[in-house]
Amino acid sequence: MPPLKFFPRFNKVIFALCCTQLLSISAQAGDLEITSMLGYTFSPKLTSNDNTVDIATTNEPNVALAFSWKDSTTGQGQILVNYISRDFTDNIDQSTHSFDTLYTHFNGVAFFKERNYITTVGMGVGTTYFNSDFDSAIYPSITVAVGTRYEFSDNLAFITELRAYATLTKDDDTVFCQNSTCVAHFDGAIWLDSQVSIGLAYSF
Repeated sequence: MPPLKFFPRFNKVIFALCCTQLLSISAQAGDLEITSMLGYTFSPKLTSNDNTVDIATTNEPNVALAFSWKDSTTGQGQILVNYISRDFTDNIDQSTHSFDTLYTHFNGVAFFKERNYITTVGMGVGTTYFNSDFDSAIYPSITVAVGTRYEFSDNLAFITELRAYATLTKDDDTVFCQNSTCVAHFDGAIWLDSQVSIGLAYSF
C-alpha cells in the first residue's frame, strides 16, 4: 500500500493559490475598513390616531456598524447598519410601547483632507425597518452625513459624525395598530431622524 499523503499534487496547487490570494489581500491593507459607532438619536414625534395630539418618542442612544472599502483616493463605498430602540406613551391609556428602528444603507463617502484631519461627507440609499409592540414594516429611506476623521495611524482612526435619515412612510400604516385599533401614526409622509455619533475605524 502506498503511504498516505496529506497534500497530493492537486491539493498543493490549491494550497499555493490560497496562499497567493492571502498575500494579495495583505498587500492591499487599508483598502477595507470596519467602523463601530455609538451615538445619540433625536427622535421626531408621532401623532394620535385622530391626528389631533402629538406623541413624543424618547431620544435614545444608537449603535452602528459600517463596512467600507476604498473606492478612490478621496472616497469610500460603505454599507452602514444603524439600530435605535426607543419608547412612546400613547394618549389612550397612557401605556408605554417599544419602538425599534433598524437602518441599512449603501453609502458613498467623500474625503476632504485638512492639515491634521479629514472632513467626510456621505450620502446613501437603503431601507428602514420599524418594529413596534404591534407590527413591523419596511420603507425606503435616504441618509446624509458630515463628519471628521482623526487618523492615529495607517490602521486606526477616530470618527465623529452628524447624520440624518429621511424615511418615506405612510399615514395609514399599521406599525402601531392591533386588531384595527391604532394608538399612533407617523406624523406626515417623511420620518426624520438626526444623530450625533463617535466611533473607531480599523483598516486592514
